[in-house]
Amino acid sequence: MTSNDRPGAVSPAGAVTTAGSAGSTGSVGSAVLVLEDGRSFRGRAYGAVGETFGEAVFNTGMTGYQETLTDPSYHRQVVVMTAPHIGNTGVNDEDPESGRIWVAGYVVRDPARRPSNWRSVRTLDEELAAQGVVGISGVDTRALTRHLRERGAMRAGIFSGEAASADAAALLQRVRSAPAMKGADLCGEVATREPYVVPAHGARRFTVAAVDLGIKGMTPHRMAERGIEVHVLPADATAEDVYAVGQHGPDGVFFSNGPGDPAAAGHPVELMRAVLERGTPLFGICFGNQILGRALGFGTFKLKYGHRGVNQPVQDRATGKVEVTAHNHGFAVDAPLDTVTDTPYGRAEVSHVCLNDGVVEGLRLLDRPAFSVQYHPEAAAGPHDAAYLFDRFTALMEDQRQHRQQHSTNAHLEDRRA
Repeated sequence: MTSNDRPGAVSPAGAVTTAGSAGSTGSVGSAVLVLEDGRSFRGRAYGAVGETFGEAVFNTGMTGYQETLTDPSYHRQVVVMTAPHIGNTGVNDEDPESGRIWVAGYVVRDPARRPSNWRSVRTLDEELAAQGVVGISGVDTRALTRHLRERGAMRAGIFSGEAASADAAALLQRVRSAPAMKGADLCGEVATREPYVVPAHGARRFTVAAVDLGIKGMTPHRMAERGIEVHVLPADATAEDVYAVGQHGPDGVFFSNGPGDPAAAGHPVELMRAVLERGTPLFGICFGNQILGRALGFGTFKLKYGHRGVNQPVQDRATGKVEVTAHNHGFAVDAPLDTVTDTPYGRAEVSHVCLNDGVVEGLRLLDRPAFSVQYHPEAAAGPHDAAYLFDRFTALMEDQRQHRQQHSTNAHLEDRRA
C-alpha cells in the first residue's frame, strides 16, 4: 500500500473530462493552453479530453516523468516538461511514487509515437487518459518556459475538444477565476487517510513516525533499507498519535514533502513544535523543511518560478561539497544565510544553499537533533548524491539511543550507591 491509495480516487483537482475520454488519445483534436496573463499556446489534445486548471510550472528533468506525474507535491499544478521528447519509455507499474497521477495538467512538445522499454505496459497517453488527466502536446515548450521564467509561475488552463473552441476572453476569465497557489492549504488533500506501516528490510533497528504531508513511496523505502520500520500517519495526526508509535514512542519523527503554501499549514507547524519540545530526532524533506523553518520562527515566501528538476546544484555548507539534487518546490524559507539564529529550541543555521540563486536548501539545529533539506534525497529517478542524509538521520537516532542508555546506566549506579 502507498500513501495515496485512497478510496474514491478521482481526476486531478480542477480537471473536467468529457464522457468517454478515458481511453481517448492525444492524436485527435485541438487544444489550447491559456495563461492568466493572457498569453495562449495552441496544440493537440494529449491524454484525456476536457479542461483543467492549475498553476503552470516547468520541470527541467530529462527523465523520471512517471515519478513526476505521481508526486503528490504536484497537486493542482499544470506541469510543463522542458525536455522535448516525453513518453519514450512508456508507463510501468513499478515506478509510480503514489497510487495515482497528481498533476492537474500536462504539457509536452513531442510525445513518443511508440514507447520502447522492456518494462513498459502501456503508453503515457493511455495512462493520462485512463486517469482523467487533461494534457496538451505540440506546444513550443521552450518559448513557454522562457515566458514562465520571465513572468513567473501563474494560473493556467488547458482546454481540448469542444472546450477549446470557446471564446478566448471567456477561457481567460475562467483561468483567472481558478484558485491561486499562494495561501492554499493542500497537504490534507493528498495525505493518507489511515495510518499504515512500511516494515524494515531485515532486522528492525529503529521505529519512525512519518507525518504524511504528501509523502512519496520511495521515502519510507529508503528508510526501510536502513532497518527502519516506518509508521506513516495522516497529515492531521496529533502529538499523541506520533508518540503512540512503537513500544516507548518513536526513535525518530519524519515530516514529508507535500503541496501548497507552507504559510497556510498551521497544524503541521504546531505538531513539529511538539516534537522539538521533546527533543526526538527529527528529519524533514521539502515541505517538511519549510515546516521546520516556520516552527523555528522563520518566514516563508513564494519563489518566482520555483525549482523543479533533477539537476540543481546544492552546497553542504559544513563540508563545502556540492551535490546535484532533485527539486520540486515553489516556496522557500526566509532565513539568514551567514549567521546562527537563536530560536525557542536553541541555535539554528542554514546547512545547505542552492548555488543557482542562493535559496535556503537546508536547516540544522545545533542544540537539538533536528535537521531538514528542501530537496529530495530519496529521488527514485536520481540523482542519488544526497542519499547519505538518511544515514545522518539514522546516526541521530543511534546517538539518542546511546545517550538514553548511558543515562539509564548512570541512574542505576546512583540508585545502588544510595
